Amino acid sequence: MKLELNLDMFTAKSPPMLGLDIGSNSIKLVELSEAGKGQYRVERYIIEPLPKDAVKEGEVANAEQVAEALQSAWKQMDTRVKNVVMALPSSAVITKKILLPASLTGTELENQVETEANQVIPFPLDEVNLDFQVLGPSAGSPNDMEVLLAAARKEKVDDRAALAEAAGLKTLVMDVESYATLSAYERMAGLLPDGGAGQIVAIFDIGANSIHINVLSDNEPVYLREHGFGGSQLNYDISRRYGMTTEEAEAAKRRGTLPETYEVEVLRPYSETLAMEIGRALQLFTSSTQYHKVDHVLLAGGGAIIPGLDEVVGARIGIPTLVANPFSSMSAGAKIRPQQLANDAPALFVACGLAMRRFDQQ
Repeated sequence: MKLELNLDMFTAKSPPMLGLDIGSNSIKLVELSEAGKGQYRVERYIIEPLPKDAVKEGEVANAEQVAEALQSAWKQMDTRVKNVVMALPSSAVITKKILLPASLTGTELENQVETEANQVIPFPLDEVNLDFQVLGPSAGSPNDMEVLLAAARKEKVDDRAALAEAAGLKTLVMDVESYATLSAYERMAGLLPDGGAGQIVAIFDIGANSIHINVLSDNEPVYLREHGFGGSQLNYDISRRYGMTTEEAEAAKRRGTLPETYEVEVLRPYSETLAMEIGRALQLFTSSTQYHKVDHVLLAGGGAIIPGLDEVVGARIGIPTLVANPFSSMSAGAKIRPQQLANDAPALFVACGLAMRRFDQQ
């Protein structure tokens, strides 16, 4: 599913672009290149911590701090590429499936989309960035096609793009986080039986303050939800146990300088709690939809970077569970340490999906 909220700056061949994911605790940048025969290579990436509360609940609270961190991250990457693909949180984007006559093409289609958008979007169209994607023929109406609309307030799009501009970068595409997740999933779907075809796959993107849940049926999205539990809970648990501030807890966790008892006293109980929350979220999904089971669970996001978490979650929920690595089928550039990339891969899930947009229209 490819939507870019009408920034429309693609040429016939897309220019190099970096995937830029701005999270609550860090900025992630990923640069990919073609490696021939439909293969890709990870050239560079970086995870740059953000000051506390610079981003709150998906909203940028201190644009100057975020822009400074982004500029620092870009310089450390040592790349010449200044074009970026960014994403809005799914909560900031209105999406709606509509049916239109299959005979519509070109300007006729665009005009009809605008007419329909006027009916379903609760803002004047001159206040939104609008895009659409033809999904294909309608199963229940052979003369019609399904079209997906996506719209976001221009101020939301402009604010995100301004962050890149303040850091000396240029936003070419504004994506949606949930669609970037799907692009990253496509890179590792081959690890699942039959590439995920005919199965229910639940992707849990574990952020600092919440878990974003994206469930696919036959590799098509059917359910999107946010669950109020995140990786920052681990820092709170560490700070309470060892008498630290949450900032000190995060720093000690990154450096690996926590007491030897950390794994037993804090990490294992936290992992069990996280597994229980994932189980609750799955129960809500199966009880509130037509789908009564899940075949596979993928763990992504910074909160998935816990050794053995997939085993703990899998044992708790009784479903095969994998830690997401969208780079598993890619080669690594000269500046990449493969083992470090594998460790960081879950946190780079959305950034990887965004970086893949470079290859959409080649």
